[in-house]
Amino acid sequence: MEDKSIKAPSKTRVRKHLNADALFKSLYRDFEKIPDPRQGNPFISLPDILMSGFAMFSLKDPSLLAFDERRNEGGNNLNTVYGIKEVPSDSRMREILDSVYPEHMRPCFNNIFSQLQRGKALEPMVFMDGCYLLSLDGTGYFSSNKLHSEFCMKKVKSKTGEVGYYLQMLGGAIVHPDFKEVIPLMPEIIMKQDGQTKNDCERNAAKRFFENLRKDHPHLPLIIIEDALSSNAPHIKELRKHQLHFILGVKPGDHEFLFNYVESSAKKDLVSEFVYNDEKNPDTSHLFRFINGVPLNQSNQDVLVNYLEYREITEKRTRLFSWITDFTVTMDNAYQIMKGGRARWKIENETFNTLKNQGYNFGHNYGLGQKNLSMVFVMLMMLAFLVDQTQQLCCALFRAVWKKNRSKRALWERMRSMFHNFELESMEILYRALLSGYIKRPPIILEDTS
Repeated sequence: MEDKSIKAPSKTRVRKHLNADALFKSLYRDFEKIPDPRQGNPFISLPDILMSGFAMFSLKDPSLLAFDERRNEGGNNLNTVYGIKEVPSDSRMREILDSVYPEHMRPCFNNIFSQLQRGKALEPMVFMDGCYLLSLDGTGYFSSNKLHSEFCMKKVKSKTGEVGYYLQMLGGAIVHPDFKEVIPLMPEIIMKQDGQTKNDCERNAAKRFFENLRKDHPHLPLIIIEDALSSNAPHIKELRKHQLHFILGVKPGDHEFLFNYVESSAKKDLVSEFVYNDEKNPDTSHLFRFINGVPLNQSNQDVLVNYLEYREITEKRTRLFSWITDFTVTMDNAYQIMKGGRARWKIENETFNTLKNQGYNFGHNYGLGQKNLSMVFVMLMMLAFLVDQTQQLCCALFRAVWKKNRSKRALWERMRSMFHNFELESMEILYRALLSGYIKRPPIILEDTS
């Protein structure tokens, strides 16, 4: 039974510059500007190779082998839908992409972001004081006890002496408590830097991320939301250096001086406390405590922050959260700051978990390479995720097809089936066929010429 509540496809419009087909063309143009590491005039162009990698993640193919089988199926859909003139083999794709410099892909992210800004699609995601929430967190995407390259970090198990190799990335995405969609920015790879023997770390990656963030978006008003590992003086100084607001988690075990200072201040009646009553959820009590202008820790008493504590109380349990922020906390904005702090989880739930569990196969080894291959694949995967999130935010046709199929995994499976069995002029045609249905005809059997 079809969902009769879904609008007829003739009434389901697409945004001119924010639909899949327009975004694919924009990406291909950006790929054309990336320097080709090869000399001469190669048969398969670098834009075709990059777009083939993007198409693999866009179609949610589980491996390079699966995409290579798609290449051998014949048909013209990779050309008509993705603009790919010549599709490389899996080995050729790995070989060429290994020498591509990942940083050259930054304009691809920025141009899609600019399209979102020009289309005013981001305006509803403004959170507080004209600022967007930008959630940051690190996650691993490669680990092996055997495979490694010069950029891999390594960890030695103390008991066995076994060496493990791994790579991570620092991901950042614009989030909002009331939106399922997230808008990822270009991630920062956490790896051994050129000429370094020590492992890279999330703190150093954050410094690079903020530098690039302000080059890409010098005037974008942002509130950085992160976990308690980021609540340290050097990191806060970096945030202030780049004119970034922040709401950072804190924990008693990691910030003993701060919590003792708050409790001492509470005994002197210097800590404000109030209960917020939520008419929409009367069974939950919201208890707030806050104090402004407190030292972060004993060795950095010149770094003053504002402290907010929140208890969510129900009949079954009480949950406690604490943050520091550069916003002056008041009774009027404490609830909003709390919502912003709790939205940090969206980088884990709506970003990393989606990439791992909803068809993008994040963490699957598509290829490590000797230079940049794994990093380029991460960038192509994040671009595919960005295009999908843009459609989810802006494209009524995509949302209608998703609703009809009830889950992303079911939608991706039907998309791949359509791509395999029909000649398609565009992604819009594919979506409209999935939404309104199509005529199923008996197959035309080709003669066996063997």
